[in-house]
Amino acid sequence: MNRSALTFAFCVCTVLLANVVLAEWTVQRDAAGQWLISENGKPVVQYNYETVPLPEGYLERLAHGHIYAVPRSNYIHPLFDLNGKPITNDWTLDHAHHRGIYWAWPEVGYEGALGDLHALQTVFALLFKETETTEKDGTVSVQGESLWKWKDEEPIVHETATITVLPLSASGRKINLEFRFKGLVDEVTLARRGTDAYGGLNFRMARLSGFQSGIFQEFEDDAAKNGAAWVFATWRDADSGKTMELTVFEKADNPDYPGDLIQYPDLQWFQPGIPKRGTRFVLKKDDVLTLRFQLWIHEATANDTAKKAAWREFQEK
Repeated sequence: MNRSALTFAFCVCTVLLANVVLAEWTVQRDAAGQWLISENGKPVVQYNYETVPLPEGYLERLAHGHIYAVPRSNYIHPLFDLNGKPITNDWTLDHAHHRGIYWAWPEVGYEGALGDLHALQTVFALLFKETETTEKDGTVSVQGESLWKWKDEEPIVHETATITVLPLSASGRKINLEFRFKGLVDEVTLARRGTDAYGGLNFRMARLSGFQSGIFQEFEDDAAKNGAAWVFATWRDADSGKTMELTVFEKADNPDYPGDLIQYPDLQWFQPGIPKRGTRFVLKKDDVLTLRFQLWIHEATANDTAKKAAWREFQEK
């Protein structure tokens, strides 16, 4: 990949088992304005902040849904596995609007009408200012600010997305995501399709062998806020034959925690669906909706006790 001169290297020391390992971060911005974070020479995650155009010849290969083949921005792709191989998908031929990991709702309500941020219709998240990169406490972050524009014109929501990568450890790779949505107009509503189907934090995975997705929930005293919950996907690594897992934790103080598992196994597409079925988030002017998640890529050997401990650790930070 051809990279521009905008490259930042951060060196941090982390303890891995009994050995001290030098973790060297590289944050590169390519000619199109997208950001790739790598550790010790292996790619970890790419944040496509600026507009990504249609690939050459894509429309000719697309059998249907041409209206959804729209240039897009503000999403993650690729997410890489522990060996630096892509595990997300973009520009699929079955759903042109599916794009790696993206935070979007198919029903964005404004002034009595509905736009579709998920399918890139009527409302779009567009670059607002230059991306910021930081290094703190051994982690590296990329932050982007976007404006949701109604019909490409009127700003209705200001969004701040922060992607923070933790150093690789014996337990795998963890990436924290924080999204802040601030209302800029009198009222905007956010909902899943028909308020009961898809919408929220979407994961469109690559065609991975043996792919499965699922959910875990453990609630104490019938109070969801006191229990651990997560959605996950597993697959078989083609090179090693090992079963790998992507576990998605939510902060328990996210509104409507925990999200419903929405999954389409044939598409290898899953998500914690938020808000709850039959409801809508309502953003008044100057209201701020904050959603936080953690992605954990690891070998699928951790039992539920180990995952609960990891969930608890995320809650405490």
